[in-house]
Amino acid sequence: MRKRRRRNTIIWSIIILVILVAGWFSFGPGINPTQQNKTVTVGVVGLSKQDQAIWKSVAETAKEDYGITLKIKNFTDYNQPNKALKSGDIDLNSFQHYAFLDEWNKANGGGVVSIGKTYIAPIRLYSRKYHKLSDLPDGATIAIPNDATNESRSLFVLKNAGLIKLRKGKTLVTVADITSNPRNFKIKEVGAEQTGRVLDSVDAAVVNNSYAGPAGLTDKQTIYIEPVNKDSQQWINIIAARKGDKNKKLYQDVVKAFQTEKTEKIYHKYYGNSQLAAWDIKLK
Repeated sequence: MRKRRRRNTIIWSIIILVILVAGWFSFGPGINPTQQNKTVTVGVVGLSKQDQAIWKSVAETAKEDYGITLKIKNFTDYNQPNKALKSGDIDLNSFQHYAFLDEWNKANGGGVVSIGKTYIAPIRLYSRKYHKLSDLPDGATIAIPNDATNESRSLFVLKNAGLIKLRKGKTLVTVADITSNPRNFKIKEVGAEQTGRVLDSVDAAVVNNSYAGPAGLTDKQTIYIEPVNKDSQQWINIIAARKGDKNKKLYQDVVKAFQTEKTEKIYHKYYGNSQLAAWDIKLK
């Protein structure tokens, strides 16, 4: 009788233990159902050491403040991340500005939207022959990129520099939209990757930041820097999501993890004034 009572006590103790363990795994802090499936994959392009440092910091904030595990997927060209996002291979991407996204959506049936600003990288007008903008002679030849978005951006740089005027009311312009060129500058359109290379044979060139470094261009050759104003809106880089996920809290929390003073300080540490945190910029 005593043996049977002891056996029943052991059995009930085991049952209670199983119930407690099951309850812990169901509701305990380590595996709270509300914290499951909080992994977000973000697509980027050409991840540099500086960008790795930025995303490492963002990932730490996302984990500590929102319980999100960030995974970064690096692509080799700009045609891949929006396709991967639209197809569901990744959750978000962060590699493009508004103008690029608008053109991609027009060509690919839409489906990708911005959910948050990241940074803006003002581009520059360079010259190896002249030290300041006012030194450019009448009839000078200025090279600009020939692809749609970079050509437009470069023309706005020349407009803001006071060298030309552009047709009003357009956000994407070409040389055909130049309405005034009083000093008869010759605008030479070349591939974006060629703008830095042709600088020795022209008077000046607008060169994208990604090509300025390899071309050996520095502040010394800079004669004008793109201002951050209302014309800059379309060149602000963004975090993008599928249209149906625009308001998804999980993804909005990733944006919050990015848009911090900590991220802004890292931008300044690695890029100085060549890349500026854009989420607090007021465009005039």
